[in-house]
Amino acid sequence: MIKQTEIDGVPALLAPATGVTHAGLAFRVGFADEPLARRGITHLIEHLALFSTGVADYHYNGATGVEYTFFHMHGSAGELGEFLSAVCASLRDLPMHRLAVEKDLLRAEANGRSSGPADQMALWRHGARDYGLSSYPEWGLPAITEADLREWVERYFTRENAVLWVAGDEVPAGLRLDLPSGVRRKAPPMSSALPTTPAWFPGHSGMLVWDSVVPRAPRSAVFAGVLERVMFRELRQEGGLSYAAHASYEPVGADHGQVTAVADALPDKQGAVLGGFVDVLAALRVGRIDEADVAAVVKKQTEALRHAEEQGARLPGQALNLLSGRDVLSADEVIDGLRAVTAAEVAQVAAEAWDAGLLQTSHSRADWAGFTAAPTTSDSAVTGTKYPSLDTPGEKLIVGFDGVSIVAGDNRATVRFADCAIVRAWPDGGRQLVGSDGIVVFVEPTLFEGAADAAKKIDASVAPAVRVEQPAREPGQIPQPEPEKAAPAESAKPRRGMAGEWRRVLLLMLGALAGFATAGQVGYELVNGLTGILFGILAVVGGFVLAVLCVIGIVNTVRDAFKP
Repeated sequence: MIKQTEIDGVPALLAPATGVTHAGLAFRVGFADEPLARRGITHLIEHLALFSTGVADYHYNGATGVEYTFFHMHGSAGELGEFLSAVCASLRDLPMHRLAVEKDLLRAEANGRSSGPADQMALWRHGARDYGLSSYPEWGLPAITEADLREWVERYFTRENAVLWVAGDEVPAGLRLDLPSGVRRKAPPMSSALPTTPAWFPGHSGMLVWDSVVPRAPRSAVFAGVLERVMFRELRQEGGLSYAAHASYEPVGADHGQVTAVADALPDKQGAVLGGFVDVLAALRVGRIDEADVAAVVKKQTEALRHAEEQGARLPGQALNLLSGRDVLSADEVIDGLRAVTAAEVAQVAAEAWDAGLLQTSHSRADWAGFTAAPTTSDSAVTGTKYPSLDTPGEKLIVGFDGVSIVAGDNRATVRFADCAIVRAWPDGGRQLVGSDGIVVFVEPTLFEGAADAAKKIDASVAPAVRVEQPAREPGQIPQPEPEKAAPAESAKPRRGMAGEWRRVLLLMLGALAGFATAGQVGYELVNGLTGILFGILAVVGGFVLAVLCVIGIVNTVRDAFKP
């Protein structure tokens, strides 16, 4: 049974548990709260706060997610109290001398992190803001200052924006949660970069990925379980099309949840997997749902809840519920909600999920299945100075007073300065601008004619807060136009010597004389009846043609010899 209390103004949840005692302190702040130009600031604070806890024999760690950041550990009651008190003290006075080192560590951590098949889903659904930030690297690290860190702590790492959980019988003795005062921060509203749904976009992972935003409710969790069960049966067991076919459900904010489905496929089976998955969704949303599947999913989820209750593993989830403004529920209350879900309610969620769905597919287009292509270009271009591409015929860079565009035919990529999420700036003049809708414009002055002043114009127009300086690039890293493959200039063509030209003229003159002589001799014999008529006519014509060709050759040779 979960007990609610309060420690130093911080809401706290306690519940008895078997095994080693563990505890955690969570804050309602994560990637979704960061601007792209400061992406990584929450993770950096987590690292700095943990440094001051020192090296210990007990297990401890921190984690930064989309909506929450928390510190947790396993150990004795005394160790728990010591660890959590140290974290709070560190948040009060971050070890700023570690700033450069921890930035490097975060870059190393990112470099070793492998990408997943669903990593780009958030970007395509939300753009370069709020929940879309999980798809982006921690590009803001170079720009983060000590003042930025202190302001972020004062805003989000406060007692009102925190919750403590302890899987044990009592609060550790001596625990102090000395945090600054503030307010509870709601999760940011969920934006959308999709004009219409269901939508699709081309992926490169070789896997099918689909997700959707659904109501935060027991029926949505059951729908995700039924979807996985039917996918496994149809795509793997019966179709033999996919080895890994999974679906999951995660709460988002106070009122929404997200269902994500993933299915792998061999290159020659990707079309069949797409068709099979679309058939699965179609069957569920029209109500073709086996009651046995619903019962099996409910049974599996209730058993997992019972086990988590015994281990104290439900506490972190309930703590995050409390931070999001949800009620703390007992295991029995959650189980009752699951058992009340009907097949008709699962079908209702399936229909809602279809309408809001986003599909990533490596198999051609998905328009035939009712999905609309997600936008990859901008609706319009800015008006301003035009710089022709040195590489791509017809392409041009446009820098205007209100934004930047790259236009090639009907394809336009535009970032308005007022809607710019980040400008990554290199010393050589290279600029990468990202709009809040996720559209990207790369400005490389070396690739556009006369664009040496483009960076200066951009820098004068963007807000300083979105500019992030980048380290100098090696010369070989700076893009250059492809070498021209034009024919060599006339003056560079190899020329024959003048003596050679006149020898050619002499030979052609001899040929012309021989042709005229032959034609004349045969013509004379023909007149005097000394040659057959047919042979004579052919000889006359042939000789005359040879003579004319030689004359033409003489004219062309003389002209070439005197050409400058």
